[in-house]
Amino acid sequence: MRQITREQAIAELREKLLTLVDDEHSICDVAERHDIFCGGFARWSFGELKQLYPQIVRSHPRLTPQELKDLANRWQLARQFVRGDELACDVQMKEGKGRTCRGWDEFTKEELEGYHRSLCGEEIEIVSNAPAA
Repeated sequence: MRQITREQAIAELREKLLTLVDDEHSICDVAERHDIFCGGFARWSFGELKQLYPQIVRSHPRLTPQELKDLANRWQLARQFVRGDELACDVQMKEGKGRTCRGWDEFTKEELEGYHRSLCGEEIEIVSNAPAA
């Protein structure tokens, strides 16, 4: 089993996730639609999503769950554009506390290893310092 650092695991996951997203679908949307990675918007109930996206709810108080997810997807894409990042995970990590999630910081070592196995097709072990090649 290959041993890599957390940063290497995230870089490899980022590379794979970038093949799944486009200008209309954030990783949050893709993860929900395909039941992969963290599950995206599906990890939260409608009530939780309303709390996570109060700026959307204030301007659209009668949203359906799907409408909220669609607008939240657009919000994530807009934040990516503004920040110059390619994935919502990067944006959320940089923007810090009080956002929808903590981005890459949300995941434990074990979760990242599992995501790597399912998305990249390889068993890895995350270690503090990767052995020299």
